[in-house]
Amino acid sequence: MEMIGRALVAIVVMALAAATFPSVAAANVESFAPAPSPASDGTTIDQGIAYVLMLLALVLTYIIH
Repeated sequence: MEMIGRALVAIVVMALAAATFPSVAAANVESFAPAPSPASDGTTIDQGIAYVLMLLALVLTYIIH
């Protein structure tokens, strides 16, 4: 049972890595010139931190149960 839990955690970690770094999968694809980045007012950073904390809470809840 413990082995299944570890395998599932490994799958979740690999899925998160694949979602975080999609450019690795598309390394050979030609891309257009990048668009100018918009100015950030801090709201985007706060939202990103909130998403990371919610994901961490979800993973910890899964591991504890």
